[in-house]
Amino acid sequence: MLKVRGLNAGYGSIKIIWDEAFEINDGEIVAILGSNGAGKTTTVRAITGLIKPVSGSVEFNGEDLAKKSSRHILDKGIVQVPEGRQLFTGMTCLENLEMGAFNKQLKADFKKNLEKCYTWFPKLKERASQIAGTLSGGEQQMVAVARALVGEPRLLILDEPSLGLAPNIVDDILKVVKELAETGVSVMLVEQDITKALAVADRGYVIENGCITLEGTAGELVTNEHVKKAYLGI
Repeated sequence: MLKVRGLNAGYGSIKIIWDEAFEINDGEIVAILGSNGAGKTTTVRAITGLIKPVSGSVEFNGEDLAKKSSRHILDKGIVQVPEGRQLFTGMTCLENLEMGAFNKQLKADFKKNLEKCYTWFPKLKERASQIAGTLSGGEQQMVAVARALVGEPRLLILDEPSLGLAPNIVDDILKVVKELAETGVSVMLVEQDITKALAVADRGYVIENGCITLEGTAGELVTNEHVKKAYLGI
């Protein structure tokens, strides 16, 4: 589904990621792991068209999206849950979810997709008319994930979904991610919390100083001596 090859990107003259190469298959959860500042979010922005790569390819279902607009990439089915949620805090929960229906077809399917989201996150139905900025951090993250799901992603990218949340809320969100993958949706899970990420991921890649330094199955990475020492404190 997604094949990234030789990806180089950054901001202005400052290059942040160097010759990245990784892939995500249909219905697979792949964790992109690393510490703060390693280059994870820059990788996400390069894939979603928020920044243009200096070089390299981002192939999605056979089409290179590296130089395409973010709207074109979104229309192809790559939907992002951004770090920090980035909700419209002055709008209601329901109005935020409506923003996920960004084209005519999704607007037609909105009620159906909304009910799916309410099944996954029942609390959002209770909070439908509440202003998003008054929701708890966990509830806001649920809105952000549900808004992305309204967009019927083929590849869902979650950028630091555990940031600032209680462990039980993170577990609830990752449970939904796991169920989503079982329906055939691919998931790119970008996380600092390696333990949580590898608990649900099929495979993972570790980014350090803008380069991918390790890759393997979740089981291989969680037992890797470097990962255990550098990230798990074992």
